[in-house]
Amino acid sequence: MSQIKVDSVVPRGGIPSGADGGGVIQTVFEQKTSDYSTSNDDQFNDISGLSATITPSSSSSKILVTVSLTYNGSSNANILFRLIRGSSTALGNYTGSISALATAIAGCKITSNRPAPTTFQFLDSPSTTSSTSYKVQEYHSAGTFALNSINASNGFSGTSMIVLQEVSG
Repeated sequence: MSQIKVDSVVPRGGIPSGADGGGVIQTVFEQKTSDYSTSNDDQFNDISGLSATITPSSSSSKILVTVSLTYNGSSNANILFRLIRGSSTALGNYTGSISALATAIAGCKITSNRPAPTTFQFLDSPSTTSSTSYKVQEYHSAGTFALNSINASNGFSGTSMIVLQEVSG
């Protein structure tokens, strides 16, 4: 005789009856294994292939965005990343008045030719049930920015990804 024993069954909506929210309803991700590099410095550039789209099941849902990157750049270059919803809405904006670069959500200063892994998360409230896209942009102050194939002479390469999780509100 077969038996199935569970503590609870979570409905398709992501949370059991009587709960306040926080259940993951769906997950979408895009993994970028190919190389990307650009010498377009001193501006934000879309990282091609590092975007994903999700269609929330409820307008009260939140989207947890997780981005993992393996990158490098020219020595002494400042590298910043920002997350864009749709075509132009920068998420995680600093509300002060220091500069347009304050729209960055993560970053570092490259001091040597070593890979610089970065992971960041942002919990967004798009308030829609329409298809919603997210993309990652990079800014580097000088030289070249490289993603994934960081130092071919040393045989180092990596992968980068963006993960979208709809979380019940």
